[in-house]
Amino acid sequence: MGEFAASSDEVRNGLKTVFPRLWRYCLVLTGNRDRANDLSQVTCLRALDRAEQFAAGTKLDRWVFKIAQRVWLNELRADAVRRGGGLVPAEDAGLIDPRAGPESNMFARQVLSEVMKLPEAQRTAVVLVYVEGYSYKEASDILDIPIGTVMSRLAAARSKLAGKLETEKSRTG
Repeated sequence: MGEFAASSDEVRNGLKTVFPRLWRYCLVLTGNRDRANDLSQVTCLRALDRAEQFAAGTKLDRWVFKIAQRVWLNELRADAVRRGGGLVPAEDAGLIDPRAGPESNMFARQVLSEVMKLPEAQRTAVVLVYVEGYSYKEASDILDIPIGTVMSRLAAARSKLAGKLETEKSRTG
């Protein structure tokens, strides 16, 4: 394409680094390990097929996450499906740090379990901003929605999570 287009080798090498984060994002989108595998593979193939569209010197991870988001939305529209066929336990998803203490992992497991119960729109915003560390602007670009929508989804998710964690705390405390 233009002189700033990346080569397919550059994209391929970058995908090796980005893939674990991409897979985790796909897991959050789909809520299902098998569908996350499929979505991440389709996303990588699409990125490789369209490598000439990636502008060298920009952030590959944002570009790939946006591809995953669009592929997933297209699948949802085509299948008329709002969720995958079951949520993955935190231990199976590989998101729990085996080096952390039992209390930390127990709390992380609780939080992740509650995050996975959020509506898809809130769940994806939470993962992009709080897990992947994207700014609100970057998340809005990936999701192709206004920044205010990202902020309201995060506020709604925080409110739901805080309410559930408070309820749990009062039950056990």
